[in-house]
Amino acid sequence: MTTVGFIGSGRIGSTVARLSVAGGYQVIMSNSRGPQTLARLVDELGPLARATTGGQAAAEGDLVVLTIPLRAYQSVPVAPLAGKLVLDTCNYYPQRDGQIPELDSGSLTSSELIQRHLPGARVVKVFNNIFYLHLLSLARKEGATDRSYLPIAGDDSEAKAQTTAFLDAVGFGAVDGGPLAESWRQEPGTPVYGPPYGPFSDPAGQPASEATIRAALAQASR
Repeated sequence: MTTVGFIGSGRIGSTVARLSVAGGYQVIMSNSRGPQTLARLVDELGPLARATTGGQAAAEGDLVVLTIPLRAYQSVPVAPLAGKLVLDTCNYYPQRDGQIPELDSGSLTSSELIQRHLPGARVVKVFNNIFYLHLLSLARKEGATDRSYLPIAGDDSEAKAQTTAFLDAVGFGAVDGGPLAESWRQEPGTPVYGPPYGPFSDPAGQPASEATIRAALAQASR
């Protein structure tokens, strides 16, 4: 059985974990405050879930979801993630993360920054453009006519194929948004960030088709 490790267990992380468990995956949860603070979440997730440290989640996960404030990216363990698929959900918010000159100038995307920190990992940007309540409410089984799609970006074609398969298992289709250098197209402030899935005031959201997500990515500009 595939195990998904989580470095970070906030709203997006815990939601992806719920979808993962529903899809039959084992999950290993971690956060910066220690496994004991995740007892309630693990109980809710059930027997396929357990809590541990970030280092153990990185080492034991067959794939790893990175879902932390971007300012903390340098705390992510490097060696255990070598060769692994790392799903990067992180967004750059200067008001929270502080100013990062390379991101402010556009010379790097936030996912390229993470890939540089994790040179041996295979980083794919995903889950960063959707409200966590919509992520939970819009999950649909394969073949559903109202299935929603999420953009992904990455430099490794096999990693993107694995990400697409994972998304399929947890209830979403994937739209390939190109390499990590193009992942700015799904960052905060772009057309694909939020609106395709409905307003935040509506917890149910609305389905976003493949065509809708492709059009939104194409409309992005710097």
